[in-house]
Amino acid sequence: MRIATARRRSRAPELPGITAATRVDRRTKNLTKRVRPGEIAVIDHIDLDRVSAEALVACRVAAVVNAAPSTSGRYPNLGPEILVGAGIPLVDGCGQAVMNDLSDGDVLRLHEGVVYLDDRQLAVGTEQTPETVAAAMAEARAGLALQLEAFAGNTMEFLRRERELLLDGVGVPDIRTQMEGRHALVVVRGYHYREDLRTLRPYIREYRPLLIGVDGGADALLDGGYIPDLIVGDMDSVSDKALTCGAELVVHAYRDGRAPGLARLERMNLQSVLFPAAGTSEDVAMLLADDKGASLIVAVGTHATLVEFLDKGRSGMASTFLTRLRVGGKLVDAKGVSRLYRSRISNLQVALFLLAGIVALLVAVAATPGGQVFFEYLRDRWAEGQFRLEELFSS
Repeated sequence: MRIATARRRSRAPELPGITAATRVDRRTKNLTKRVRPGEIAVIDHIDLDRVSAEALVACRVAAVVNAAPSTSGRYPNLGPEILVGAGIPLVDGCGQAVMNDLSDGDVLRLHEGVVYLDDRQLAVGTEQTPETVAAAMAEARAGLALQLEAFAGNTMEFLRRERELLLDGVGVPDIRTQMEGRHALVVVRGYHYREDLRTLRPYIREYRPLLIGVDGGADALLDGGYIPDLIVGDMDSVSDKALTCGAELVVHAYRDGRAPGLARLERMNLQSVLFPAAGTSEDVAMLLADDKGASLIVAVGTHATLVEFLDKGRSGMASTFLTRLRVGGKLVDAKGVSRLYRSRISNLQVALFLLAGIVALLVAVAATPGGQVFFEYLRDRWAEGQFRLEELFSS
């Protein structure tokens, strides 16, 4: 007992704050594939967007250290609010030292906005709270007018570069997947994609739309129990399982024809079609569906609101905005479908229909000589069973 007490007294006092191993990556999308629960995510992500924040929350990180400001003030981005609301500490604006001096596995301690490495102060940032996030969002909203002006100029530049594709469909490749007259469901692993896919189950079951996965959206379809018909994207965030599921592959390339994702498919001996375009992969998927004659395009997880457009950056915002104008007559957001669409046959109606069919079948069988013999046989067996039960209980 004395030895144990002495050991407890000699143990060094526990230092305040959060202490955990780190996982470092300048691209948050790549980091979320490697980070483990309980680790500290070290990122360099100005204006942390909603999708990245939700991915970090899903990874159950212990804390997030950001070399850049999580909110620059350009627009009210949603990422910091999501992290802080989930109870994940966010230390902001720590500078490039955290990216240059840290490696995966280094043990950090965070306390009151200070980052310690081996008891050495490495960087000082701002620990975000609900109050600081709300104040930053209020300031950012005031800057929306400037962002919209910049967006207008960027949109005109994008339209000049891509007018032939947007207006006339020039450059859209030929594919073997037939879309003429069919509904197309375009799935992006973005905002609330899981919830949207769940609510659309009755629609998918009844209309059998063509399923298009945009990069990781193909894995979202597989996770939901569906097999994509078409996979569109730069192929950097889609799994090998999805690529080999039998879907036709369309590689989104830069306007000059460069396609970094093409080398991966060639290593896997997979055939693909190249689609050079300056927009985003979700825009390419919508333009492809529209050009190939889809009668309706239902979008899951895509960007729909002004803040969501801004979360993509001005260039991505311009391409998405113009693409939506181009296919607007056919495009429906998944949330609208789930709210307006109701299955034409409810579960209760199906149950009543089956019950009526069973009753009709029994009546029809009972009207035949063979059916009468069969029911007489059942009555004899029932009476015999009752007799045996009575005999058993009486004994």
